[in-house]
Amino acid sequence: MRHIIGILLQNESGALSRVAGLFSSRGYNIESLSVSATDDPAVSRITLVTKGSEAVVHQIVNQLHKLIDIVAVDDMTSDDHLERELALIKVRVRPAQRAVVQALLAEAGGRVLSDERDCQIVELTSSEAAITELARNLAAQAELLEIVRSGALGMLRQERILHVVEG
Repeated sequence: MRHIIGILLQNESGALSRVAGLFSSRGYNIESLSVSATDDPAVSRITLVTKGSEAVVHQIVNQLHKLIDIVAVDDMTSDDHLERELALIKVRVRPAQRAVVQALLAEAGGRVLSDERDCQIVELTSSEAAITELARNLAAQAELLEIVRSGALGMLRQERILHVVEG
């Protein structure tokens, strides 16, 4: 099963490496990883996607808690959460296909960021499945040249937040 895990950690050299090392040393794969500073410059937030059983992910979360740089960890998968991914997709569009490509983008909620003579760069912020579907549909109508995906970002819908626990 796919799991999305939110992690707060100290914004220090090597902290991300220790998180990634925990996964690799135990043979777990990271499907996607997004990291950025939070409103507190001393703390970064990781949104990490992995696959595994409930027991395996529970073990991962427990092991993450033991890392010295970790401030908080939450597996959001079973809770009501919102998840989005950003994709930039470069396609070569023949003039005869422009209208079809524009219709696909409009239907998916995408927008054109760059429209050169024979090449377009489009942007879509949506679910992983919607981005995959748009890429597949674009590839059927135009030449898919390149795709860059951010990986999932996730946030709980409830009032509960991932935050630094004061000890």
